[in-house]
This record gives sequence, structure tokens and C-alpha cells, in this order.
Amino acid sequence: MSRNTKINVLLLLVVAALAVLPLAFGLGDHKEEPFTGADGEAETAITEIEPDYEPWFSPLYEPPSGEIESALFSLQAALGAGVLAYYFGLHRGRRQGEQRALERAGEEAAAGAAEESKADRV
Repeated sequence: MSRNTKINVLLLLVVAALAVLPLAFGLGDHKEEPFTGADGEAETAITEIEPDYEPWFSPLYEPPSGEIESALFSLQAALGAGVLAYYFGLHRGRRQGEQRALERAGEEAAAGAAEESKADRV
């Protein structure tokens, strides 16, 4: 197993552990909504500290339900992942193309040198 394969397997195990361990240990069982986002947690903390707090502004768009909000968040995450995958794929393709071009140039130079040495012999 190569070094990169070992690192990839280790990273995959860490990601799986981060996803499974909170569920396995029951983290958040004491809460009404155990896995709310950071926005909900911040709002709860602020209202506990300062009950009279009023937000400075309101959202531009308020989804009608939590399901739609989750769907929009998932769409945003998918679009971001697609953009990153495109960028990394393009970068890798360019690098491979440059490497192939250098290999071809080296082969052509070697072939040209071999032809020159044959012409010198004649």
C-alpha cells in the first residue's frame, strides 16, 4: 500500500468517525433539537444573555419551512463542491498536459540528436 493510499484511508476513517461518534455517544440528547446549526445555537445563547436583544437586520429571504432551508443549503454545498472539483480537475489536467508536452519535446530532441549523429557518420 502506497503512502498516499494510507493517508487517504486514514482521512476517510477520521471523517467517518467525526460523523458517527456524536451519534454513538448521544451528544446533544439533552436538547430539544440536538443538531441545530451554529445560527440557532448563537440565537439561543444571545437570548439567554440579553433577553431584550433585537437583531440589526432581517434576512432577505426567509424559507417557508426547515425542509426548504435544508434543501437550499444542500444545493449551495453541491454547487460549491462542483466548482472546487472543476477547479482541481482543470488544474490537474493542465499539469498532466504540460508534463506530456515536456516528454514529447524530450523524445523529439533525442530523435533529432540520433538523426544528426547518423548524418555525421555518413
